[in-house]
Formats: sequence, C-alpha cells, structure tokens
Amino acid sequence: GVHVSGNACPKGEEYAVNECTNPVRTVTATVRISNRHNTMVSVKTVVPVPKNKMMDVMKALRNTQIEAPVQIGDVILKNICGSDIVVTKTVY
Repeated sequence: GVHVSGNACPKGEEYAVNECTNPVRTVTATVRISNRHNTMVSVKTVVPVPKNKMMDVMKALRNTQIEAPVQIGDVILKNICGSDIVVTKTVY
C-alpha cells in the first residue's frame, strides 16, 4: 500500500501511486526520411511504455528510416515494448 497525501484531485493520487508502482512514459524521438535530403520526422509511442523499457524503444528507433510521404498517425513500427510507434508530422 502506497499512501498519498497533499493531492488536490483524485488524478494526482492515481498518478503518484502509478509513479511509485509502475512508472510509464510516452517516448518521443525523430527518425530519418531516407528519400529526402537531411530530413527527419518526429515520432512517438501511441501508449506510454514502462520507464525501464524506454531505452529498448530508442534502440529500435536508432537505425529506423522511413520514406516520404508520411502522414500524422502513420504507424512505422508495431508493438515495440507494447506500443506502436507513429509519425507526429506530415511530410510530403
């Protein structure tokens, strides 16, 4: 049992308990667009992943390259540490 005090709303209590028992993070990064000169696009996990898996997500993205065109929400990798990776910017 984790006891939380001082929170102004129930969401604060839920966040504090989760942060102590199962911390998760949304991972953001950039990947190279191979068919555009010196162009990168921002990407993120669809759902937060366990904090201890963040580096595994980054490792999967390290050598990832995609081709334009891409649109916001396009999935570029599936099920990386329990989350798909999506593009967060449209590039034509």
